[in-house]
Amino acid sequence: MDHSAPGTVPEPGPGTEDRERAGLTADRDQDGAAVLDELRAVIGRYAVLPSDEALTAVTLWVAASHIQPALQHAPRLAVVGPTKGCGKSRVLDVLHETVHKPMMTVNTSPAVVFRVIGEDPPTLLVDEADTIFGPKAGDKEDLRGLLNAGHQRNRPAWRISGPEHKATAFPTFAMAALAGIGDLPDTIMDRAVVLRMQKRKPGEHIAPFRSRYSVPELNALRDRLTAWLAPLRSTAEGLVPQMPVEDRAADTWEPLVIVADLAGGHWPSRARAACLAMTRNEVVQDEQTTLKTRLLRDIRRVFEQQGDKEALRSHDLLAALIQDAEAPWAEYGTKGLNAYHLANLLRDFGISPANHRFENGRQAKAYTRNQFLDAWARYCPDPLAASPAQDVPPARPTWRKPPTPPTGNLPVGPPGNGTGPARTR
Repeated sequence: MDHSAPGTVPEPGPGTEDRERAGLTADRDQDGAAVLDELRAVIGRYAVLPSDEALTAVTLWVAASHIQPALQHAPRLAVVGPTKGCGKSRVLDVLHETVHKPMMTVNTSPAVVFRVIGEDPPTLLVDEADTIFGPKAGDKEDLRGLLNAGHQRNRPAWRISGPEHKATAFPTFAMAALAGIGDLPDTIMDRAVVLRMQKRKPGEHIAPFRSRYSVPELNALRDRLTAWLAPLRSTAEGLVPQMPVEDRAADTWEPLVIVADLAGGHWPSRARAACLAMTRNEVVQDEQTTLKTRLLRDIRRVFEQQGDKEALRSHDLLAALIQDAEAPWAEYGTKGLNAYHLANLLRDFGISPANHRFENGRQAKAYTRNQFLDAWARYCPDPLAASPAQDVPPARPTWRKPPTPPTGNLPVGPPGNGTGPARTR
């Protein structure tokens, strides 16, 4: 096991002696690198990914699906975006034709998925994942549980099954790509390689996806991946790659790095660079989410101080936030929090200012209190609020430990460029 400091790119791949023991010939390495190169180019032709690192990650994730039986962890691929039209479904279209044993679903019952997963599991492709985890999810706890447990091997789901009503263990281990609007729950995002999709800018062009010629091209690459990687599954099972990150991030990225090490060439260093950059990007996103939750709490405090008025003018709300010496808002941005910043931070919660007529008859841009009620209940519930139907003391709140960011010499800023998409909730 490598004990080099996290946050630095270790020497890529196994050593020469390890590769000879593993039976990895130079020709086979070259073939693998060439297949990955072609796959990366094709994916980039059909979809605009957030960064070069993201394109590398998708390529390696697809390839890793072909060695699932050799893996200890099944990384999720979270394909998320703030709105419709960001290319999430197109990514799933490409994955469907290139991954190992694809199983595309929108509303498949958990019972079907339980019975399909076996020793050689399919690759689950879940579109409209926000319907599973969002407020319209309904009774889909079983499917949510399967997707959480299936990240690690040997986490079966037990059910009473058959005419004899015997307790039966159903395997859950399977790689899964989930596409949806807004972030998925933390339990999924923490186990995922995250693609934060954005709408294409003018000048960003992609090839049209047409079944008559796109599918044969992608299927040919899928077959080449299978021919290259299927014989290497036992080799992959014995590899312990050097990782630039630790803990859950290392679990999630290890299958992708294993594939890169099997390919050789420039792929080992490219994989580790993508791992570092994208992991750092998620740390930045987590920090942004924490800031947004703080903003919701502070706005609730301002409304309470103002007697829970129906609405507050944007100007008055900003002034109250900035006057709090213990809050970060006076130093937010370059000149403190302004109306644009406030609207941008609240947009992901479905909250925006609008013209409001106050008691004096004047109209002004304002935020109404009712807009915040749902976000307050979801992201910063009042721990002192007791249910009126219960005559019991309020329960002690349970605070979640914030995620531990990677340590070491991580790259500064999100991958690809200096600005990253805002965290979506």
